[in-house]
Amino acid sequence: MERHEQAGFRALADPTRRNILQLLTNNEMTIADVAGNFEMTRAAVKKHLTILDTGNLISVQACGRSRMNALNPGGLKILFDWFSYFDAFWDDRLTTLKTEIEKDKQ
Repeated sequence: MERHEQAGFRALADPTRRNILQLLTNNEMTIADVAGNFEMTRAAVKKHLTILDTGNLISVQACGRSRMNALNPGGLKILFDWFSYFDAFWDDRLTTLKTEIEKDKQ
């Protein structure tokens, strides 16, 4: 597993960060915008955003004095692809099991 994948899974491990990702699906937000949705300090929100950025799940761009945080679909796709491998693995296993069960019924 590559470094971005590990950092991405670490970022997703926290429910607050998952909630932040959901907020960012609608539009870009500043730290203050994100903090307005939680009962925590801006410093705490910034820590969460930093972890999401390290996990490549968001992108951060300077816009004047503000930093705009946006969802990074590419970072999510890397994690989705990792899960998809196991989804296909289980599909194959369950298809094989079904075939064997149906053979026994005959």
